[in-house]
Amino acid sequence: MELEPALRRLDRLAGGRAADHRVAVSDEPKVRRAFRAMTILLAAGFVLGVATVVVASVMTLNGGDVGFAVWMRCLVVLAITTTLFYFLWRARAGWYWAFRRLQLFSRIFPVVALVLAAIPGLYPFWVVTEQILFAILLIGVSDYLQSDAVRAAYPKPQR
Repeated sequence: MELEPALRRLDRLAGGRAADHRVAVSDEPKVRRAFRAMTILLAAGFVLGVATVVVASVMTLNGGDVGFAVWMRCLVVLAITTTLFYFLWRARAGWYWAFRRLQLFSRIFPVVALVLAAIPGLYPFWVVTEQILFAILLIGVSDYLQSDAVRAAYPKPQR
């Protein structure tokens, strides 16, 4: 079974109007380095998310009350990171919509994480620290996406 037709159906849901716009994959060294760096940053975010789940699990197994908000945060971070990896993968394949979604979400998620971290008493200190680190990683991804070389590699589709 070929995977690409199934992925294209998913792309049409996620991509909206620009779902069919594809750009030539850039061979520019700055673009390749940016995608490599973004992959590393997202991998670090995934490891951070897994570490958060492990810490919450160990605390729960040792009788600690981790709380519903912490468990939801753990699952949301893993889901966000997985989604961003999918967008990164599809953007690297030249799909403009994936590049735009990656730009959008790498700007929004850090703000949400920092706002939630600032709510007194919502999370324990270790989760607040995880949220701040997660936001820093995504700000790094956003910074690479805003570079001139990467933006030039994804020209807007003509209407």
